[in-house]
Amino acid sequence: MIRIGIVGIGFMGRIHFLAGQRLDGAKVAAVCSRDQKKLAGDWSTTRGNFGPEPGRVDLSGVKRYTTLDEMLADRDIDLIDVCNPTVNHEATAIAALKSGKHVLVEKAIALAPEGADRMLAAAKAAGKLLMVAHVLPFFPEFDFVHKAVRDGRYGKLLGGHFKRVISKPDWSAEIGDAAATGGPAVDLHIHDTHFIGLLAGVPKQVFSTGLQDGAAVSYLTTQYLYGPGGPALSCSSGAVAMKARPFVHGFELYLERATLVHESGSTPLTVLHADGKSEQPKLGSGDPVDSFASEIQAAVDGASSGKSPDVLSGQLARDALVMCLRECESVRNGKAVAIA
Repeated sequence: MIRIGIVGIGFMGRIHFLAGQRLDGAKVAAVCSRDQKKLAGDWSTTRGNFGPEPGRVDLSGVKRYTTLDEMLADRDIDLIDVCNPTVNHEATAIAALKSGKHVLVEKAIALAPEGADRMLAAAKAAGKLLMVAHVLPFFPEFDFVHKAVRDGRYGKLLGGHFKRVISKPDWSAEIGDAAATGGPAVDLHIHDTHFIGLLAGVPKQVFSTGLQDGAAVSYLTTQYLYGPGGPALSCSSGAVAMKARPFVHGFELYLERATLVHESGSTPLTVLHADGKSEQPKLGSGDPVDSFASEIQAAVDGASSGKSPDVLSGQLARDALVMCLRECESVRNGKAVAIA
């Protein structure tokens, strides 16, 4: 049994707690928060953009800590699940690794590549796993694409376009704060760069155009330059939509023997075949909490085996962060920027 300690009880901490009730061979054994109301089970302020309406949570049988040091001193905790603000990820994860715990840290891994590097080095020195919770590959439509590209059932990925656009959320003032989250071009768009890196690897260069809101890039469109042979991939992402359409993501991807199309809210995942026929594959649960449960289950299985799943790779998460930051640089200088 893998015993999980969740650090940070905001929206994402609540989602991880709910997902933790759906695991095999693991349980949420402890939570850590400075907020006494949350430790008493009042999670009514943890509203987000999906999931059930927040309210009271039954924490009977769950240890409750007010400081990270107290939780890390608990020898019964095997895996620290870091759900506090991104600006705190590095210090929290490194402390947990040094204490002998495996770590699952919510995206983004850190705000700067140097911080991510220190986290990776700490994991290596401690002989523990640093896994990064990028949930997108666990959503049914994206899981299908990942597996299809990996096993080659439709041939090679040739090109395509992704999009992820939201209205500026009234439940998260920090998404526009580059110092706290990196802004939409990091906090939101890193889902896309992680998935693109998972499918096609890190490009040689990126070229982006976009909009800035103070220090943050609020919207961008990027071409990922892999060089001759491609793939030819692009993505549009940001927080510029009106509240009548608070969220949309999707893709249109071209493979040698099929086109894969999906847009949330309008177009179920559809496979378009060369003979003119199309099909909508049967997928798993569309409940986002189930996707988070699958993600955390993968981390639990990694902690049990001592081997991190590729999809939760700290290095892949670090690469995704670098891609976002280079795209922001390209928006600002109007030039293609090398990924180094």
